[in-house]
Order: sequence, then C-alpha cells, then structure tokens
Amino acid sequence: MKKAFMTLPWWLRWVALPAAALVVFGVLLAGVVAWLVAVVFRVLLGVAVVAGLIYLVRKVTSSSPSSGGGW
Repeated sequence: MKKAFMTLPWWLRWVALPAAALVVFGVLLAGVVAWLVAVVFRVLLGVAVVAGLIYLVRKVTSSSPSSGGGW
C-alpha cells in the first residue's frame, strides 16, 4: 500500500487527496454542527416561551381585584 501511495505524483499526494478528504469530512462536520446549533436554538426558544408563560401567569395571578389593578 505504501509503495502504491509513493508512486503517485507529489501534487496528488499533497494537494488532491487532502483536499478531497477535507471536502468529504468538512461537509460531514458542517452538517453535524448545523444540527447541533438547530437543537440548541430550539431548546433555548422553548425555555424562553415557558419562562414567558410563567412570568405572565404570575403577573396576572398576583394582581388582586381589591387593589384596582387587574383585568
């Protein structure tokens, strides 16, 4: 295997093969990173919605009718 690799031209060994590996694994890595960012964004969005609902419920339930500031 090493003999076959050494018979290749230098530009193929040092330019074309690393570039091909970078393209293949770069696309794979970019896909994984994009998926991870999407998941983190959705989790943060869900947390923000739940926190907003909790804030709204506490604000509405904390105001009493006798204080004059209610719905």
